[in-house]
Amino acid sequence: MNVLNTVRNTLVISLAVLGMGGAAVAVHAQESHPTAASVERHHAERAAHMAKRQARLHEQLKLTAQQEPAWAAWSAASKPGERPPRGERGQWAGKSAPERMEMQLEMAKKHVASMETRLAALNTFYATLTPEQKKVFDEHSMRRGHHGHHGKHKRPA
Repeated sequence: MNVLNTVRNTLVISLAVLGMGGAAVAVHAQESHPTAASVERHHAERAAHMAKRQARLHEQLKLTAQQEPAWAAWSAASKPGERPPRGERGQWAGKSAPERMEMQLEMAKKHVASMETRLAALNTFYATLTPEQKKVFDEHSMRRGHHGHHGKHKRPA
């Protein structure tokens, strides 16, 4: 009888552990894919943060009336464009490896063209700045890099 109780207890404990493990996997699977609403909220929060940064930079630069048109052009060019729809997974799955790479290359070309437009606007704006303003702008743009994960790590001094 004692052996049967031990086997039964071991079986019950094993099933309980497996059940909890399965539940944990299911919860993780549900949380791993953000909803469209959370993605939109993230994009809105990011856009608001970028707008605050640009407003702070505009204030710090103390631009003259002659510099304002170049600022407006640079500011407009710096805003991220409309994100193309991601498409369906099936769209990529139905393509061959060379076709998928061609699609990736087209996206990369669009990205480079967007960066070239931003660079042209930046060069035009930067040319209007005084040496002091350039120093402020350079300092501000240096802070934009990736320094740790969500500010948890300090930047080197």
